[in-house]
Amino acid sequence: MAESLPPLRFPTDGEQAFHRDLKRAAHACLAGDHRYADTARLAKAALLLALCVGFYALSLMQHQPWAFFLCYFLFVAMGMLLNVNVNHDASHNAFLRAPWANRLVGRLVTLPLGVDPDYWRTRHVDYHHVYANVEHYDLDTEENGFFRQTPFQRWRPHMRYQHLYWPLIAALSLPYIAWIFDWSDRLDKTPLREKRVLAGRGGWALFVLCKLLHVALVLVVPLILCHLHGIGWGWVLLAYALSQMFASLLVVFLLLGTHWAQAEFYPAPAGDSIPHGWYRHNFATACDWQPEPRWLEHLTGGLNYHLTHHLFPGWNHRHYPALAAAVAEVAQRHGMAYRCIGYRELLAQQQRFLRLMGQP
Repeated sequence: MAESLPPLRFPTDGEQAFHRDLKRAAHACLAGDHRYADTARLAKAALLLALCVGFYALSLMQHQPWAFFLCYFLFVAMGMLLNVNVNHDASHNAFLRAPWANRLVGRLVTLPLGVDPDYWRTRHVDYHHVYANVEHYDLDTEENGFFRQTPFQRWRPHMRYQHLYWPLIAALSLPYIAWIFDWSDRLDKTPLREKRVLAGRGGWALFVLCKLLHVALVLVVPLILCHLHGIGWGWVLLAYALSQMFASLLVVFLLLGTHWAQAEFYPAPAGDSIPHGWYRHNFATACDWQPEPRWLEHLTGGLNYHLTHHLFPGWNHRHYPALAAAVAEVAQRHGMAYRCIGYRELLAQQQRFLRLMGQP
């Protein structure tokens, strides 16, 4: 059984004025609007869903291995974009108004990837968002023996080369979440056992059913139909492995560097309090970045506004450009270090961080 993690609190002293000004600016951004997805975002979600279903159907109709591989690969890629643009907001109840509708959306769009949305949401919302870069509390940076992400983790000789092999680790991250993290959470081997996620027999049934549906969707049905069309099983397994790895690599490229680029890391405190306020913690552990070229921003689901997202997790990503401008302006007035960098600089800082963590 995993050790329990007692909750930590952030002192509010010294941040009240910043909080008031930022909330005032945010409410001005929302004037006459709401914080959920608008018609344009719903249309984008519908388009991505149609492309995902369409490429899947096309893959099952192919008689040539290369055509099957291409359509299948695009099916999983569209599934990943659905998760980035829809499920991330839904996990924060910022896509649709009704919490049950957001959970249903999460269940549907995660099927191509096999990740359980309830366990992922709990890890992401209750641990990563609350305790970003705090050792043991941020479950996204758990020690794993392959990859050193914080200065408090044990160093191993092979980590000297982690700045070279990190894309492989990134490509295996989502499959690892789907088949190791999810089952560890389900079997009460992690701190999530205290959250009672998917409790009881009904929770077990939903968890196992969705895992089986994932396997049926991405492997069983393609294997059967490809066999009937004269396409060998090796093509199906290759398409599955490479598409899942590509999807994983894509989401890690969007996420992890934002918490590595000149970011601070903190040990778990001896007491029950973090030694600084919540706002200062987020400014110290995350940054915003701009994609290159800028039109790619339409595909990132707002993840490039990562600091802004941590400050306003309950707002749909369509609001992030305006909110980021407000954050920058209020931060300057209050002496807070708002950081927004280009993607090339993000990657450069990420590589410097990995090299640093790779040293004993």
